[in-house]
Amino acid sequence: MSPLRSIGRRLARFLAKPRERSSHLPTSPPHLLAATLRKGDVLLVEGSSRFATAIKYLTQSTWSHAALCIGDTLGPPAPGEEPRIFVDVDVVEGVRTIPLSTFSNLHVRICRPVGLSEDEIDALVRFMLERKGITYDLKNIFDLARYLVRTPPVPGSMKRQLLALGSGEPTKAICSTLLAQAFASIRYPILPEIERVDTGTKGGQRARREILRIRHHSLYVPRDFDVSPFFQIVKPRLAQGFDHNALVWQA
Repeated sequence: MSPLRSIGRRLARFLAKPRERSSHLPTSPPHLLAATLRKGDVLLVEGSSRFATAIKYLTQSTWSHAALCIGDTLGPPAPGEEPRIFVDVDVVEGVRTIPLSTFSNLHVRICRPVGLSEDEIDALVRFMLERKGITYDLKNIFDLARYLVRTPPVPGSMKRQLLALGSGEPTKAICSTLLAQAFASIRYPILPEIERVDTGTKGGQRARREILRIRHHSLYVPRDFDVSPFFQIVKPRLAQGFDHNALVWQA
């Protein structure tokens, strides 16, 4: 292992450690979350690690991580093991498959693409699984570490551009980047296309260049699935049947 990679792995393990206890209780009990999730859903996670802190600062968002639900694609688990129903990109392990319990006690949100056929969902899952074992982008780790040493006063308009990190190598990945590539592979949108831009002025030309940059997969972040008009927000308590009259209030 090269010295740079060795340093990167040690830095990744440092960033992955919790910085603080999460101040949010999970909004959905695990059994309701499990009953509501469908293959093809994107699960957004509010992490509490040092790494998550940097992501949330740069995106000005609750969400620091995203994972794809693959359902029962991997078949029944081995005896004594939990079913691995997600594929995600971990800062230490790279692209991996994980059980739902990985996100226990964390605030999460289900974002569901609408109108996908079974074949399209299978292609989406296959795209992610074929990249299992790909390591996390080392340059991304070094870049994000800067914001934990000293948090710079970054203008809001620049924060998305600062997330155009990473080397862009096909053998490297970050969570939202890989998901953006997966949805692009089946031609499913995340952010809306802007049809008209006035390119007759310098301001219009700058806007057009910015739109083109945002379309690049390296600039997608977890919150984009939340604000996307093409993903339905699914709340397990409502999806599984909520009756406010059944609540027991303390007198």
